[in-house]
Amino acid sequence: MDQLAGTAAFITGGAQGIGLGIARALRGQGVRLALVDVDRDALRAAEVVLGAGPEVATFEFDVRDRSRFAEAAAEAERRLGPISVLCNNAGIVFPESVDDMTYDLWDLTLGINLGGVINGVQTFLPRMLERGTPAHIVNTASAAGLVAAVGYMYSTSKYAVVGLSESLRNQLQAAGAPVGVTVLCPGAVATKIASSTCRAFTEPGGAEGLSKARHRVERLTPKVEATLATYGVAPDHVGDLVLEAIREDRLYVHTDRAGIDLIKARTQALLDAMPTAPGPSGDFADFRASIHGENGSHRHAAEPTKEA
Repeated sequence: MDQLAGTAAFITGGAQGIGLGIARALRGQGVRLALVDVDRDALRAAEVVLGAGPEVATFEFDVRDRSRFAEAAAEAERRLGPISVLCNNAGIVFPESVDDMTYDLWDLTLGINLGGVINGVQTFLPRMLERGTPAHIVNTASAAGLVAAVGYMYSTSKYAVVGLSESLRNQLQAAGAPVGVTVLCPGAVATKIASSTCRAFTEPGGAEGLSKARHRVERLTPKVEATLATYGVAPDHVGDLVLEAIREDRLYVHTDRAGIDLIKARTQALLDAMPTAPGPSGDFADFRASIHGENGSHRHAAEPTKEA
């Protein structure tokens, strides 16, 4: 998307941290904003930072709530016009151990980090496709979605967001849809995400199976946030990177090079694990074509269409 001025964006987790950094970058380009957050005070503060007025709308709800997502989408488009940029950014991070494993913790982590992205895509993508005008979706994953170096539940959720984004981009490109997809894979960013995670654990009606994990989060929060403040990049810098990726329709956004050796090692391990013996004839594109047919609707955009 090279024309952003006058469009509207919908940003979850948009009142603080990376979400606010993205909001500031887009607002600087004349984009109208709908911000979603569960923190009412953060939303009010964001209105002050961004300039409260008819071009900034705020919504307080949990991204796991599909009915509220649909209501907010309708209200945002009524007030701001068609949403052309969707940023599925809301998330929590928890360095859990195997001792913390409960179904409730799985449900919380996947519900917010993955379910929130799914709900955003399911809510807005049909609207974007129906309009047929340029649009863009940004999904916030993590460096831990490329290399499993943090908690296994967190990495599971973020690997899924990377896979969702890659697959969605491939299918949209193959279909010729004017909707781009970017997956943001940040490393350390100077945010208060640990405090936000604490809030998710202590929300009214929180499941009993979260109590042990909640105490661990509360204990680690000061250390985590001090470390992020020392080593993390600024949220506004991340916002600028995302803005550039939207303009250039780039798939991946990294915020630093700290994980480059781990990514190289993982990639090499995947290549080393490939069998040395020849496999079935043909390539993966041929395999997919045999399943989906030759109309190209399921083929990767980079794959050449076979001549009749």
